[in-house]
Amino acid sequence: MAVEVQKVVTSGTFSLDGGTWDVDNNVWLIGDDQQVIVIDAAHDAAAIADAVAGREVVAILLTHAHDDHVDAAPALAEATGAPVYLNPADAPLWELAHPGVPLPAPLTDGQTFEVAGTTLVVRHTPGHAPGASVFVVPDLGAVFTGDTLFQGGPGATGRSFSDFPTIVDSITDVLLALPPETVVHTGHGDDTTIGAEAPHRQEWIDRGH
Repeated sequence: MAVEVQKVVTSGTFSLDGGTWDVDNNVWLIGDDQQVIVIDAAHDAAAIADAVAGREVVAILLTHAHDDHVDAAPALAEATGAPVYLNPADAPLWELAHPGVPLPAPLTDGQTFEVAGTTLVVRHTPGHAPGASVFVVPDLGAVFTGDTLFQGGPGATGRSFSDFPTIVDSITDVLLALPPETVVHTGHGDDTTIGAEAPHRQEWIDRGH
């Protein structure tokens, strides 16, 4: 079996700054019939474990530590025996989601992970959250952006620990440097491509002022 990308949509809530919202999250599995990497552990560890279907989970990679992306991480780690990784700049958000639970292993810019003969490259893309990271998979012509870039533009920056100029810089420097045909697998909603989003950069900047 060649390396494939599998999406699991889970539902729950996102809470920050005293508000709570209902959300659907995209959980991504990259791998073959032997092993997988899970990107984000949202809401429902059992549903994610069902999708893993007994395969070895090499790692659970977290794009950022908003609670809707990490609430199932400890339970999924326990169920699969897999290590969890997060950029340590998101420590304050992790503490909000999992008070007293030790931080996951650190993600660093340029770090790589191997699954089923395919390499994922970690790139730090702060803005939506201080430790926000994306995972570039050159072999698949894909990038997993969490809440940094969506179909229609950057992720939200109106809440604590976020910053609009920073997210635009991250998208410009890291994501828009990728080939235009690169498929963007997002943390919520539908896929897009780098080429579809790149022409709108000036509109984002204008919108942010």
